[in-house]
Amino acid sequence: MKKLILSIISVALIAPMAFAYIPPKTKHPEVSYNTFKMHHTMLPQVGKIAPRHADGNTNLRWSVGCETLDRDYATFEAYKEFLGPLGVGWARLQSGWAKCEKQKGVYDFKWLDEHVDGCIAQGVKPWLSLSYGNPIYSKDGVTLNSSIWTDEVTMEAWCNYVRAIVRHYGDKVQRYEVWNEPDGKKANTPPVVAELLIRTGEVIRKENPKAEILAFGLCKNYMCDYIAEVLEILKKRKKLDVLDRVSFHVYFENPDNATERIKALRQTVQSFDKRLDIFQGESGCPSTIEYGHALKYKQWSEFSQVKWDLRRFANDFTNNVPSSIFTLVDLQYPNMLQSFGLVRMNLLHQPMYKRPSYYGIQHFVSVLTDDFHAVELKCEAYSNREIKCVGIANKDNEVVGAMLWYGDQTPTDQLDKDNVSMKIYDFDVENLVYVEPITGYVHDLRPVITRGGKEGGNVRFSGLPMWDSPIFVIKKSALKLK
Repeated sequence: MKKLILSIISVALIAPMAFAYIPPKTKHPEVSYNTFKMHHTMLPQVGKIAPRHADGNTNLRWSVGCETLDRDYATFEAYKEFLGPLGVGWARLQSGWAKCEKQKGVYDFKWLDEHVDGCIAQGVKPWLSLSYGNPIYSKDGVTLNSSIWTDEVTMEAWCNYVRAIVRHYGDKVQRYEVWNEPDGKKANTPPVVAELLIRTGEVIRKENPKAEILAFGLCKNYMCDYIAEVLEILKKRKKLDVLDRVSFHVYFENPDNATERIKALRQTVQSFDKRLDIFQGESGCPSTIEYGHALKYKQWSEFSQVKWDLRRFANDFTNNVPSSIFTLVDLQYPNMLQSFGLVRMNLLHQPMYKRPSYYGIQHFVSVLTDDFHAVELKCEAYSNREIKCVGIANKDNEVVGAMLWYGDQTPTDQLDKDNVSMKIYDFDVENLVYVEPITGYVHDLRPVITRGGKEGGNVRFSGLPMWDSPIFVIKKSALKLK
């Protein structure tokens, strides 16, 4: 009888917890990633990249998206353990005005504190995108979304909210972005955007003078005329100092095709003030066909996704543009489970497995740390494909390696590599190894460096494994290996 009573009591105590979130214990097989590992080059393996955990001070060139938590499209607690090991320096969060101020003048940042403090605990710096409206300030009770208001009552309420959030976080948050994709709405004319930017920027500058301010989050192929009109208004009002960078979002089927437009955007921005620069604030690739959002109606896969993501980072490194990948996990939108995540999630916001894109980004940023920058490098190859070739130099401007990839076509699902003969000019680097960042495998290059291949600072390769995703030919001592 006593045993029966104890059993009933036990069930009663456990029952209320039945619907609480419990992280899945089952580790699902990483099928796509294991497939990549089976297709690695036949060069002798000499090691593997050791991932670098975020430490709060390094890899500040790279960022990852932790967006839509303001709308509960994901659960931070469920995936935060994947953030620090990824190795990036920053994470993008959306501040969620409507979630912070549900009663006029009353601010509750508790939910956001969990995300901000959670990032910091993982060694990752949080940055906040200040965007979207609040239904309590809308006449019809509808969320304002990305349309910017023009009435003074709402603007004043917005400024009060921004003041409260910047004061609340102090030194914890040192980067703010003013709005998200305003150019996607016709109502957001340059004068409207300029007024929002001035009013918001002035509040941030007063409350946290050290904070970096980004603006725009452009989505319409970086419309230089649109930006020029906004910046012209700021210039006439002597308010260019309310921003530091213009942020933009890159979604081209071939990520390499965005380069010229990015260069044009930088040129436009710096024509107003040389102090200003640009920032790639959101970009990524689906891992299956999407019927909404960016890059829709195309047969993407986990194979092409990781290639796309790495080529985005490779291009941004080449052009010295800080870059954020979209996004760490799949997001449960009202009409779909989006597939852009580096980590696959289920409909219950639970992590299923790390996609190849997670490992690819993890290894990539472990190689291209803040210690390196891009330099011009010339190569000549016997190939019918266009090969991108970028030099990697250390802080002493010594060239220590090269990054190469096919950049002429949209990434494919092809897993086999071509063996390409090529020469890299002015590349007098000793102890070279070959690195494929998706698997993280490091290989001996001596079998494909031709006899007498180094002459006058040039290096010849006979049969260098190449494909439509970045690979590294780099000095072994420049790497951290397991």
